[in-house]
Amino acid sequence: MPRGFTTQERDRISRALLAAGRDLFVRQGLRKTALDELVAPAGIVKSTFYQFFDSKEALYLQLMLDEAGQVKAQVIDRALLSTDDAREGLRRFLHATLEVLETNPLWRRLVTHPEEMAAVAARLEPERIAAMGDSNPATALAAYVTDRQRHGDLVGDDPDVVVGALQSVLLMPFNAGHIAAGDAITYRKTLELLVDIVATGLTTHEGDRT
Repeated sequence: MPRGFTTQERDRISRALLAAGRDLFVRQGLRKTALDELVAPAGIVKSTFYQFFDSKEALYLQLMLDEAGQVKAQVIDRALLSTDDAREGLRRFLHATLEVLETNPLWRRLVTHPEEMAAVAARLEPERIAAMGDSNPATALAAYVTDRQRHGDLVGDDPDVVVGALQSVLLMPFNAGHIAAGDAITYRKTLELLVDIVATGLTTHEGDRT
């Protein structure tokens, strides 16, 4: 019979599991993280883990849910949607997202290892994934791109292509050592130029609208 825990014990164990998961998933990824490693800091056995989370994937999703709202507020609400000008909005979105990738190791991991999110989605019910709902930055970005293309503010008619172009900029920090021979100042200037080029190239001018 499963051991019962007080409310205080459950809170402590949940916090310990989340903290361990965040550290381990960032450092070594979902697949390489063993259940033994997750439960050790919480002081519980493996069987007890399932009183708190259905699987490693469920723990991973909870970590994403805990941070998704904050990230969306930073890159979507206070950046992308902070201006009616699509070009400036894309610039602000890219700069804000690059800052998140520099300061938030979990979201940096998600960008560089999208297969982990796919593994989470494959193991959990669609309803659990949908729990991210309006707090999902990727969903909000796709909706914005679709709407702006419909109104003629962004080029093309395939939202995935525009999102892909934006994602290519977000991969720059992971190749910083190969750009400008690793010179930090030149790299930063190069990144600024790329952000401007992509934001300009993806947006239409008033006279170009159909």
